[in-house]
Amino acid sequence: MQPVKKENLRHWLVCHMVGRIMRQRFRVIGGEPLKGSLKPAGNKNAALPMLAATVLADGPCEISNIPRIRDVESMLDLLVQIGASVEWTEEHTVKIDSASITPQKLDPELSSRIRASILLAGPMLARFGSVVMPPPGGDVIGRRRLDTHFQAFEALGANVSIGNDYRVVAESLEGADIFLDEPSVTGTENALMAACMAPGRTVLRNAATEPHVQDLARCLVKMGASINGIGSGTLQIEGVKTLSGGSFEVGPDHVEIGSFIGLAAVTNSAITIEGIRPIDLRGILITFERLGVNPRIDGNNLVVEASQERRIMPDSGGHVPKIEDGPWPAFPPDLTSIAVVVATQCEGMILIFEKMFESRLFFVDKLVGLGARLVLCDPHRVVISGPSKLSGGTVESPDIRAGMAMLLAALAAEGESTIYNIGQIDRGYERIDERLRSGGARIERLDGDGTG
Repeated sequence: MQPVKKENLRHWLVCHMVGRIMRQRFRVIGGEPLKGSLKPAGNKNAALPMLAATVLADGPCEISNIPRIRDVESMLDLLVQIGASVEWTEEHTVKIDSASITPQKLDPELSSRIRASILLAGPMLARFGSVVMPPPGGDVIGRRRLDTHFQAFEALGANVSIGNDYRVVAESLEGADIFLDEPSVTGTENALMAACMAPGRTVLRNAATEPHVQDLARCLVKMGASINGIGSGTLQIEGVKTLSGGSFEVGPDHVEIGSFIGLAAVTNSAITIEGIRPIDLRGILITFERLGVNPRIDGNNLVVEASQERRIMPDSGGHVPKIEDGPWPAFPPDLTSIAVVVATQCEGMILIFEKMFESRLFFVDKLVGLGARLVLCDPHRVVISGPSKLSGGTVESPDIRAGMAMLLAALAAEGESTIYNIGQIDRGYERIDERLRSGGARIERLDGDGTG
């Protein structure tokens, strides 16, 4: 018998693992309130660029409050692939030493798992002067352009060629005055990481200002970068020769906090969300108030009482109100799906306008199947009339945020629901089934053979 080739064995193992994940599902018994406390995980959209930034460090980095989710594991696999050493020192703390990283092409299969693979472009370019990247993966929620990244790299002195792969090369980078053509989160993060070690002064205008962008900037400053204007749309960066390692902490995930607010609202639950950062929640809380959901801040906790009013607040003159997302500090696009489900349980009519991704709302047909009263006007707008009595059914998770929204709907619905493709939810929410069970949710994870 001929020995199995190593690459064939790896392919079989990957296919077996992916197949097992695809067969997993949640069985949910809804219609019952939850109670107790929930603690948000670390912000995955801060953790991923902070992990990428370790490529720039001349010493080991230890990052705490890292969520143990599939997207994080994929980013760590990419770092290992290019030569970094990775060690989990505690449950949510990882130590990364990038001393042995070499300038090589990123693995196409690993890159296809997450969109955040693109975040290695800036650090690799700054450290080695070149990077070759396959197209990134990620949620299928509409076109997600990368032009902003490439325009920023070109402004810093790089040449970009696009074919089957993305090739970015620079003999040397140099600070520049850059106006981003859109306030792209990952585009801002890539430009910021590349500019930190580009000689001279870089001014980054129309920059994204989301909490996770701020967390990355503060992490880079702690590593020795010179960045001013953090939290504003204009960042000033003075290039430095080296960045050092150190210890850093990921902030709480404001999207997960918003998901928990929605969970409490649709299930008439009394929930305390612990360890919040109140400044991150202003726009989110205003939007929930429009739906008749009014949590209160108690220090670093957020308290959602049971039996919220859940009455949609009409605009002045009695006009139908609107919720719309946008770049920070507007309502986050990642909470649009949650807002749709909450609105189905609120009295009144509302228009939800998803401005940023033309495919994010396509999951709403699954809510109609559960009993929701809504009309999808076009890829960006849905009109919802509530409250609707939801009944259990069989649905699937098309992306991370829609998957969490379907889980909320299943917990609000009377009877039993089955949610397939829950690997999507696992990409963004750590052990969500275990954590919700601690508050009384009736949810179990099943494999393809029906076992837990």
